[in-house]
Amino acid sequence: MSYKIRGLKKEYKGFKLYIDELSLYKGEIFCLLGPSGAGKTTLLRLLNFLEKPDEGEVLYGNKKYTSQNYLPPLEAMRQITTVFQRPALLKDTVWNNIIYPLKIRKEIIDKEKVMGVVEELGLTNLIKQRSETLSGGEAQRVALARALIFKPQVLLLDEPTANLDPGNIKIIEEMVLKYTFQEKPTVVWITHNHFQAKRVGHRICLMDKGCIVEARDKDTFFRSPKHQKTKEFLSGEMFF
Repeated sequence: MSYKIRGLKKEYKGFKLYIDELSLYKGEIFCLLGPSGAGKTTLLRLLNFLEKPDEGEVLYGNKKYTSQNYLPPLEAMRQITTVFQRPALLKDTVWNNIIYPLKIRKEIIDKEKVMGVVEELGLTNLIKQRSETLSGGEAQRVALARALIFKPQVLLLDEPTANLDPGNIKIIEEMVLKYTFQEKPTVVWITHNHFQAKRVGHRICLMDKGCIVEARDKDTFFRSPKHQKTKEFLSGEMFF
């Protein structure tokens, strides 16, 4: 599914997000960069319909959602999944965590296909282990396996590799890239690391103070940014 945002506003005490216009497409990884408090996670929550916008509209799957009508039907919402920085796993085995989305959707559990995802994420030896005993990197790989197991059409990633070691980062990046190439979902990936954005993103967006500073294709964004704030961010200057 693709998205089109128009005039989207969300206000909290001391913070306002406003997106004039933004389109997100199938088969792309759209990376969100920006300082803490820029509005990246708020935007992700609006894309996942976890937040009600104050104004504006989100077109998702050619249907319009506004503050008066902001929740898609369950079938559409079940096409979307989010992987957070701190995975919230069930207090159960790795296997039961991974197959949980299939169970709630009452889908057939094809053990061979599940094991394919398990193996790709290096979790084969952990499937009987309980989630409470996992390391941070292992838990995040389980969270990603759980997110991908039902083949979502929208994958939202909120700093899924923050504080992980390079080995786990590499596994997660490669799995998301492979899934995007094969299944053509819409992927929105929040990261503070512009080197990661350069590795995985197709389009890159810089946000600051609740607004989009610049959103361009990867090569243009990094080689010839238009806005001064983008130049400062990429050079490591603390413009915020």
